[in-house]
Amino acid sequence: MPTFSPSSAKRSRRDDRPPPRAAQNGAVHEQARVLVVEDAEAIRAAVLTGLADAGFEVAGRSDGRELERDLLRFRPDLVVLDIMLPGRDGFTLLDVVRRHSDAGVLLLTARDGIDDRLRGLHSGADDYLVKPFVLAELVARVTAVLRRLGRTPSCVQIGDLVLDSSAGTVFRAGQPIELTATERRLLEHMAAHRDRVLSKAQLLTAVWGYRDFDPNLVEVHISALRRKLGEPRLLHTVRGMGYVLRAEASG
Repeated sequence: MPTFSPSSAKRSRRDDRPPPRAAQNGAVHEQARVLVVEDAEAIRAAVLTGLADAGFEVAGRSDGRELERDLLRFRPDLVVLDIMLPGRDGFTLLDVVRRHSDAGVLLLTARDGIDDRLRGLHSGADDYLVKPFVLAELVARVTAVLRRLGRTPSCVQIGDLVLDSSAGTVFRAGQPIELTATERRLLEHMAAHRDRVLSKAQLLTAVWGYRDFDPNLVEVHISALRRKLGEPRLLHTVRGMGYVLRAEASG
C-alpha cells in the first residue's frame, strides 16, 4: 500500500488545476470539496487522486500564496494543509483559513513532536496526520472530519435503493436491508462511484485499507451483498475488470 514521505517526493512549485468534476453519483447533495496545499508534487498528486477516487471534488496547490482567493472561489469544505511550506507556513495559513472560511482543516506534518500537534489543534485544526502516511488513512480522516462537520452527503439513491449513511440504513423498494458493517462500507463506496467499474484492488484499498491481499475477500463480500440486495440486480460483475453498481439491467 502506498506510503508517502517528504524524502520520497520531488518538490514542485507548479499549481494543479482541479480535475474534471466527477459525476453526481446519485447523491442527493453535491460532492464535498477538498483543497490540498502540499509542495511535494508526488504526495500532492497521490492525495488528489485518492480523494477524487473516494468521490470528492478536489483542487491542489503547491503553496498558499493565493489561499484567500482559493477559499473564495473554490469554497472548500476541508483543506489538507502541509505545515512545512515555502513562503507562508502551514500555521500561518491555518489562521488564514480560520479568518476567511468555515472549512475543516487536516494538517500534514513531517515532525512527530507533540508541540507541533498541540499547536495545530489549539490553533483550530480539526485533525493532523504525520508523514509518512498511508493514503487510505488520509482519506478516512478527511471523511471523518467532514462527517463531524456535517459536510458529507448522507443520503444516496440508486434506482429503488436508498442509503442513508448518517442513519446507517439501507432500503430497497421501501424495505429495510440488514447489512454488516463491512457490507455497508462496501456498498457506500460503490454507491459513491456508481456506473464506474471498480477492481478488486481498488475495493481492498478503499474498504479494507490494504492491498495485495486475498482477492477472495472481495468476492465473498460482493456475493453476500448481491444476494441481500435482491432482484433486479444492481451489483454487476465486469469480467476481467471488477464490479459496478448501476440501476439499469445488465446485459
